[in-house]
Amino acid sequence: MSHTPHELAEDFPEHTERIHHLKETDNHFANLVEEYHEVNRQIHRMETEVEPVTTETEEEARKRRVALKDKIAAYLESDNAS
Repeated sequence: MSHTPHELAEDFPEHTERIHHLKETDNHFANLVEEYHEVNRQIHRMETEVEPVTTETEEEARKRRVALKDKIAAYLESDNAS
């Protein structure tokens, strides 16, 4: 298990500039990214046991992170991200 947060720039290195631009110009995208980062921070705290939680709670948070990452990936590939 990795205790390193999953950063979007690492997951989508080919879209780093686009992510930065969209965060500043597209409220919907900025909200998706902010929600992703918040869930990601929560998971990191769970993994490092700063916030001990049940296995089920951690699994649900991980599923939420994957769903948000999928939405962000789809957005980056869509015409909305032009």
